[in-house]
Amino acid sequence: MSTLVEQLEALGREATAALAEAKTTPETEAWYSEYLGRKGKMTGLLRGLGQLPAEERPAVGKAANEIKVALEAVLQERQAALAQAEMEAALAAEGIDVTMPGRRPQMGKLHPTNQTLREACTILTHMGFQIFDSAEVETDELNFELLNFPPDHPARDMQDTFFTTKKDVILRTHTSPGQIHAMRQYAPEPIRVILPGKVYRKEDVTARSEMMFYQIEGLAVGRNITFSDLKGTLLNFANQMYGDGRKSRFRKSYFPFTEPSVEVDVDCILCGGKGCRVCKYSGWLEILGAGMVHPIVLKNGGYDPTVYSGFAFGMGIERQAMLKRGVDDIRYFYSNDVRFLERL
Repeated sequence: MSTLVEQLEALGREATAALAEAKTTPETEAWYSEYLGRKGKMTGLLRGLGQLPAEERPAVGKAANEIKVALEAVLQERQAALAQAEMEAALAAEGIDVTMPGRRPQMGKLHPTNQTLREACTILTHMGFQIFDSAEVETDELNFELLNFPPDHPARDMQDTFFTTKKDVILRTHTSPGQIHAMRQYAPEPIRVILPGKVYRKEDVTARSEMMFYQIEGLAVGRNITFSDLKGTLLNFANQMYGDGRKSRFRKSYFPFTEPSVEVDVDCILCGGKGCRVCKYSGWLEILGAGMVHPIVLKNGGYDPTVYSGFAFGMGIERQAMLKRGVDDIRYFYSNDVRFLERL
């Protein structure tokens, strides 16, 4: 028994010394195979255990197990130390050279829709309009009825609506409900406000239309406001937004909340008036709808229509951005394509 135990102890000392010489993790794995693996030196020594007398085997087995446990503990410590050293060496190899020129960070910028929205607001505020905020979630009454859309009015079909689970609460289909909020807050004082924000319509997504988009609503109410005031305001806006001399035209139209109503077009910047898919090959692109505020809407807002008059207009910001930046598909704005956003 003493001979085999002595051989095991000698093997333990040999293995410990060999492990101390291991410089890398793969070398420790090779050490394990050589000394403790299925075909290792300790396994070879223990094959002689069966030749010992039965009364000696427990003591030899206990000594062999203690030596193996001790070697495995030393192996674990050695591998941990080597792993730490290897990580530190890798980090040192990738260290920062402070003498190298720095990398310029990629800077973000305003989304083209927000750029256009701010530009339009700047033009209109310089013309005397104040920004008025209103909610994106509205009641059916404010979104339709008080704007002269009775419940059975066919004009409601012009705006497919997103309804909520709460009765008569909807996502606003236009920024026009803000007219009622603004008039009721300021009546009977004259007002001149713009209402920028998101609107929602259940529409097919095409090159010209989206389900969510931005609008700016404009409203002016006072004594003796005329259609000429509206026309002058919109022509001034078009000249500042698209450049002096831009061709514009007014077409008669219909909106329940204005009377008379018009739509305003500019010659298509994308095709130079020759015709393209965005302008439906007409050479003209609608930029906004407008008109004189309907007497019923004035009354619902708290103004006496026999004393006060006003005009209103509404424009889609994405449409303005398409014209300003030569974009022929509205879907690009919300596709999250960084290449497109970097180009604008």
